Amino acid sequence: MSKKTSIGGQAVLEGVMMKGPDKIAVCVRKTSGEIVSDIENIKPSSKRNWFLKLPIIRGCIAFFESMIIGIKTLMKSADMYDLEEEDPNYKPSKVDELIEKIFKNKDAVIYFSLVIALVFSIGLFFIVPGIIFNLLSSVIQSRIVLNLVEGIIRIGIFLSYITLVSFNKDIQRVFQYHGAEHKSIFTYEQGEELTVENVKKYPRFHPRCGTSFLMFVMIISILVFSVIPKEIGGIAIDGFVIIIAKLLLLPVISGISYEIIKWAGRSDAKLIALLSKPGMWLQRITTREPDESQLEVAICSLKAVIPENGEEDNW
Repeated sequence: MSKKTSIGGQAVLEGVMMKGPDKIAVCVRKTSGEIVSDIENIKPSSKRNWFLKLPIIRGCIAFFESMIIGIKTLMKSADMYDLEEEDPNYKPSKVDELIEKIFKNKDAVIYFSLVIALVFSIGLFFIVPGIIFNLLSSVIQSRIVLNLVEGIIRIGIFLSYITLVSFNKDIQRVFQYHGAEHKSIFTYEQGEELTVENVKKYPRFHPRCGTSFLMFVMIISILVFSVIPKEIGGIAIDGFVIIIAKLLLLPVISGISYEIIKWAGRSDAKLIALLSKPGMWLQRITTREPDESQLEVAICSLKAVIPENGEEDNW
């Protein structure tokens, strides 16, 4: 019997992170073959304040929370993998040594990494296409056409970036764990026992994937940016001003995208299947078929966050 779940995850260094209604678990396989786990109790923001439960608002909050959790768990997985201990020839890079000198507090490193990730992402996927938008505005008069061209350029940059990093062998292993995460969640949703044999038979593409979320952001941004007027109160919305306006709209776009991806996870409607297709296609790049040892890690992480009573009240 099929059931829907709010449990989601992320591939990390030689492991998988799973986030449930009240727990986050990170399971990592060390080079010795041992699986180590770290489980943390959490209280969702939606339970702390009713305002944060509101549609769109909850999507904005979830977006930033997921980035913080993502960076935090990546760093945690590196500690759990214990590269220095496993490899006697390991030497930290000069960049690592510099970061350790500057940041004595790990939380500071997390927030610094978050800022760098946001600056890089916004710069590459929004400011660069925005500059191209401004250059083309002298040739193309229609805002709708301009935003469509800008959106196509943005998606092109995104696909090129994802394709380029996918050639890295370490990233390919992360993509295998990404596939293991999806397959294990599919098994849980189908109500089957979480065993390697059961998990193996399910697809590695999932409609609630974070990659699908990013694709929704790209597509929805085309629609939202198209409604920005050419002027407000006599002030022309062009040049640098329109780039700022688009950046200010990013939280709204992420909130709308969250609602769609949440809907996609609950619905079997044909429209949702159609809207999910671009993200599902993209997962052909961002996931790989995992081996049995990687499936074991994903299962370990998923089991750790499943509520004991089987109920999820934050869906």
